[in-house]
Amino acid sequence: MDHTELFLVCLGSGVVVYYGVRLLLFTRMLFPKFWFPVSKSFFSSMGEWAVVTGGSEGIGRAYAFELAGQGMNVVIISRTKEKLDQAAKAIVETTGQKVKVIVADLTNDMSGEIEENLQGLDIGVLVNNVGILPTFIPGKFLETDDLEQKITKVINCNVKTMVKMCKVVLPGMQTRGKGVILNVSSGVACVPFPMYSLYAASKMFVERFSQGLQAEYKDKGIIIQTLAPFGVSTPMTRYQKVNIVTLTAEDFVSSSLQYIKVGDRTSGSICHMVLAWFMQCIPLQLLHSEYMQKGLKEFVKKKTLT
Repeated sequence: MDHTELFLVCLGSGVVVYYGVRLLLFTRMLFPKFWFPVSKSFFSSMGEWAVVTGGSEGIGRAYAFELAGQGMNVVIISRTKEKLDQAAKAIVETTGQKVKVIVADLTNDMSGEIEENLQGLDIGVLVNNVGILPTFIPGKFLETDDLEQKITKVINCNVKTMVKMCKVVLPGMQTRGKGVILNVSSGVACVPFPMYSLYAASKMFVERFSQGLQAEYKDKGIIIQTLAPFGVSTPMTRYQKVNIVTLTAEDFVSSSLQYIKVGDRTSGSICHMVLAWFMQCIPLQLLHSEYMQKGLKEFVKKKTLT
């Protein structure tokens, strides 16, 4: 065997070993309860209160219910008092835990008022869930109606609020040496995503900020994790029909909390992990083609009308 053949054999063996190890590590995601066990008292041991932004409906409401069911009192923050009160009433009646309601329009900068309302609470879990799309039907950046206003609202809601909520709760978590922060991103942030450019970029900020923050504070006993789901049937997605890749908010939340110990980023469910891998395998030339962009727009329009 000459040097070229030896090199090719070694290279091939290395590739097989590399992907074999990756496949083995991925199979652990199929059995999170075995590989990444989380006790029933895990979240309540972090602190007395959980804070959930966008907690009146959808994914945020589901997190509030789930964490209250695990023994935590919850603070839910959203802009519509009626929906907040309805959610609070249901949580109290179902779980018996305390619920504090904060009315705030997070497309505006209301972090100061929120911080005042959270003073003195032993906050063990923060879920930065709130987020908005500039428009539900995908479109090119300059085609967005009221673009200047939409830019401000998306950045305030998806980026600024998330950063400032971390600023509010991190000092207490650092002092106690424990805590969990879950920052909800989106599956569309896994690649440069045309037609949702502003939204996808805002969610990529969530991921990078969270990963950097986790590196800074993991030795303080704090878990900071990004959740990047794809389809979840919520008001934001116009309650898309539930199927193998579009989950109910309750199913997504229940699944995602099983992956709290897997690392600084997760899609929250095995089907969304597979979908993320598939998306990253699509050549960007194809994903960014005019044909695909038009197809995406028509597909979402059709789903909206059905």
